Amino acid sequence: MFAPLIVSIPHRLGREEATRRLKAGLTRAAASIPMLQVDEERWEGDRLFFCVRALGQAASGHLDVAEDHARLEVALPWLLQRFAKVAQVAIRNRGNLLLTKRS
Repeated sequence: MFAPLIVSIPHRLGREEATRRLKAGLTRAAASIPMLQVDEERWEGDRLFFCVRALGQAASGHLDVAEDHARLEVALPWLLQRFAKVAQVAIRNRGNLLLTKRS
């Protein structure tokens, strides 16, 4: 069955700026991972709904942007669950890069 992968990334940008940065950076971030294909990316306010494909497996989830953090939840099929820890670290690192306050 599907097990959710949850990643929470704190930030100090406020909801509006964090959403702006994530909208601009998510497509670029996904493009930097060769085995990842984005099938759907749809924003509704401060929530992103997405479907991705990796290793022939589809995964879907959502990203919520709050005033002080972003929270990603994605349901992983059993094959992709084997890579959950690696994905969690990669998502957190990429998210921190996108949401780090620049002087």
